[in-house]
Amino acid sequence: MHVPFDFSGYRVLIAGGSKGIGRSIAMEFAEAGAAVSVCARNPDTLQTLDGDLSGFGGTVHTHACDLAEPDAIAAWIEAAAQTLGGIDVLVNNASGYGFDADDDASWLADFNVDLMAAVRASRRAMPYLERSSHASILHTSSIAALHPRVQGPPYAAMKAALSHYTGSQALRLAPKGIRVNAIAPGSVEFPDGIWDRVHKQDPSRYQATRDAIPFGRMGTPEDIAHVALFLASPLAGWITGQTLCVDGGQSLNG
Repeated sequence: MHVPFDFSGYRVLIAGGSKGIGRSIAMEFAEAGAAVSVCARNPDTLQTLDGDLSGFGGTVHTHACDLAEPDAIAAWIEAAAQTLGGIDVLVNNASGYGFDADDDASWLADFNVDLMAAVRASRRAMPYLERSSHASILHTSSIAALHPRVQGPPYAAMKAALSHYTGSQALRLAPKGIRVNAIAPGSVEFPDGIWDRVHKQDPSRYQATRDAIPFGRMGTPEDIAHVALFLASPLAGWITGQTLCVDGGQSLNG
């Protein structure tokens, strides 16, 4: 699919971008002409992504990084900024995926990755974003943040905190000309993702979830990536502090 945006000259960083939504965001920014840096934990998937991104002909940088570690985030941001020559867009897409438990480990994983990694990456990228004429930050929240839920309370709570942080951060950074927005995806399916595994292991739950989506299908990573490109583009130049649900109407059903 042709990407209807031109990001030539943009330097885009994606935290948590080796598969699924993050990978799609990286690919579409690269296709639109941006220089792209991606970090993730798995060096093998990063190597594959590096090759795919290089096919678009722009500058590509990948970096193995545990986003729960502040020093690792700092090392990635600095390496990416040096390789790309600056930063225009920061996409915080990682998750600790505390879905199945209500124990301390799940809470801490989501606190460190879903929330604090976004805070720390934003803080570290700030000197570069302040020098950009079209700076923006994008966070990946979730429709799980919108309603109380039985499954995954740590994940939902930290995504809710991230959405709230989006507004506070946008208000604080507006005088610097830096826009901040979040995307709240609904149920998105991709190979070896959560809903792909549910589809194989618990087909009745998968079907019930899909039936609750008014558009009658699971989302795709590309559905989210298209919105990410729009929010980072000049077409969204007067949009800041918003969390946009991209869910085929799923959240309308509670």
